Amino acid sequence: MKNRFVSNILLTFIWVALTGTFTLANYLFGFLLGFFVLRMVTLGKSEAKYFRIVPKVIAFIFFFLYELIKANLQVAYEVMTPHYNMTPGIVKVPLDAETDLEITFLANLISLTPGTLSLDVSDDKKVLYVHSMYIKDRESFIAGIKNGFEKRLLEILR
Repeated sequence: MKNRFVSNILLTFIWVALTGTFTLANYLFGFLLGFFVLRMVTLGKSEAKYFRIVPKVIAFIFFFLYELIKANLQVAYEVMTPHYNMTPGIVKVPLDAETDLEITFLANLISLTPGTLSLDVSDDKKVLYVHSMYIKDRESFIAGIKNGFEKRLLEILR
């Protein structure tokens, strides 16, 4: 997987050097072009994990950005309006994540979104305690974390 990633980065730099345009858009286009070239070169060979992971990472980045913008707008609205819409609380989120790395990434992603904060992990690493400013329904809040951040994160890390 590391060799394919390095090859993809190398192809990206070759593309940027050939075009002479050093913009973010050109780097991204070069990366995508390199990805598809590598995919075509390895077509028919054993399925490489790299070609499954990269689209999931890109989708995860867009999902995280969407959640980040949504949470920022929600908190900004709360700050700017005179009435109190918050329903704060602490929720026990059961974990499918098992390793320290998976749990740490999940806890940090939750804490990075405004309005939520990871507080603690149980001693047996089966439960994550999360504080949120907006808990209207505990079950839907837990499902949002499990089907959102945790599911997508585990697809990448496993």
